[in-house]
Amino acid sequence: MSSHNDEKRSVDDGGTKTDETLDEEPEEYPSNHKRVLIMTALYLSLFLVTLDQNVISTAIPRITDQFHSLNDVGWYGTAYLLTMCSFQLLMGKVYKYYPAKPIFLAFCLLFEIGSAICGAAPNSNTFIAGRAISGLGSTGMFGGVMVILFYTVPLQQRPIYQGAFGAVFAIASVIGPLVGGSLTDHVTWRWCFYINLPIGGVSMIVTMFLLHMPNQKLDPQAEGWYGKIKQLDPIGNLAFFPGIVCLVLALQWGGTEYSWKNWRIILLIVMCALLVGVFVGLQIWKGEEATIPPRIIKNRNVWASVVFGFFNGAGMMVVMYYIPIWFQAIKGASAIHSGIMMLPTILATVISMIATGVLISKVGYYAPFFWLATIVTPIGAGLFTTFTPSTSSAKWIGFQILYGVGLGFGAQQPLTVVQTVLARPDVAQGSALIMFTRFLGSAIFLPVAQTVFINGLVKKASNISGIDPNAITHAGATELRNMASGNELKLLLGDYNDALVDVFYMVTATSCMSIIGCIFIEWKSMRTKEGSQAGKNVEAGVAAEV
Repeated sequence: MSSHNDEKRSVDDGGTKTDETLDEEPEEYPSNHKRVLIMTALYLSLFLVTLDQNVISTAIPRITDQFHSLNDVGWYGTAYLLTMCSFQLLMGKVYKYYPAKPIFLAFCLLFEIGSAICGAAPNSNTFIAGRAISGLGSTGMFGGVMVILFYTVPLQQRPIYQGAFGAVFAIASVIGPLVGGSLTDHVTWRWCFYINLPIGGVSMIVTMFLLHMPNQKLDPQAEGWYGKIKQLDPIGNLAFFPGIVCLVLALQWGGTEYSWKNWRIILLIVMCALLVGVFVGLQIWKGEEATIPPRIIKNRNVWASVVFGFFNGAGMMVVMYYIPIWFQAIKGASAIHSGIMMLPTILATVISMIATGVLISKVGYYAPFFWLATIVTPIGAGLFTTFTPSTSSAKWIGFQILYGVGLGFGAQQPLTVVQTVLARPDVAQGSALIMFTRFLGSAIFLPVAQTVFINGLVKKASNISGIDPNAITHAGATELRNMASGNELKLLLGDYNDALVDVFYMVTATSCMSIIGCIFIEWKSMRTKEGSQAGKNVEAGVAAEV
């Protein structure tokens, strides 16, 4: 289906922008101060979504106490993850045909409704339903932020704002458990979710009144309800949704609820493979009408960014989960103090992301920063494997800084790539694909990390007399020192440290694997010609090849 003369898009070139974009009319962008206000509101919504993923970890004990629902703990995180991952690709299709502002606000409202349900939940089942609704709302919010950024920020300034995007994500990922713990201890766990309502309301109001997108160009909608539904690839998504559900459930349950050899886990993995295979086949068959048109994923820069983002995002989330465990178990830090001890990673990542965005805007090329990320991040992750119970503060601070700088170099570059090399109508789908694969990397490697850690710990601790390995795995990291003393504690700490180091070896491997994507990233210029009037820009020559 063509749109606006295919936006001067060449299908043979995978939807890549060409020099023909030089002929486009100047696009109107908001003034600088209005742009900052709009993006701040969007970042606020993004902060809440990311916070909501992590805030629950320290609130779960109180929730299970009130609902008497220890068996439902797995669903508190899984319900959110299921809807967030399953609908991510569909959002790219929705934002291609429908105006971004009302769609984004609708999903913000859905997220708020889910938060209100969680906060007011009288029982565990209602709470789980609220988590699923919040996860669905977050899907549209993530996709909306990327699309709105595309139409609100000139191309050459986007790396700066995308760097801030990553910084918000990193900060919220770490302080989530701290906020959850503080609210749970000093107010009530329900405020972990009620807090989203006033803050999210402010974000929605600012977006509602300040955001105007006269330059958003949409593909034509089909006639009638049947045509509109058909346009969203319902058959493909009906295969994709249950496929992702099977994958997430297998990853969440495997090695915890059931053995990886259990027939339930095997069946889920087989069903996932079959359903995703059907989805891929349908995408190839449907072509331009697919959820993700094959020409987009065939674009060298897009699939390279997908691979890079998959491994980069996977390693980052594993570190965010397991470094605090090392602090709590090995260094005896409290949950809150371990969050403070993570500040070197967070500050280094945030500063590096923002600085990288500024530098890309200045030099006009993002490819060098892919290489810097591919070199520095594995070095930082590799240094984590040298951790011992006696590792000094100078070392764990320095190692975190190095790893954080590496993350900052590359975390947001895949999104920069798709917004640079894809034609206007394809940006929403390209961004959705990048976000989905980052979430998928986390969803796959976090359970893998857990399996590596638990299996290693049980194997190592079984050699210590008087210690029950299964009791250790069920105890929290902060309870470790109450389970042994003297020489037994010293041996136990050593084994616990070695099991965590096994996880850091896995992070090092995933960080190294990002080179597969890096080597295929082309050197594309982000230079633009600015319009003669203030607030107007011409996106020109964005794919000029060096």
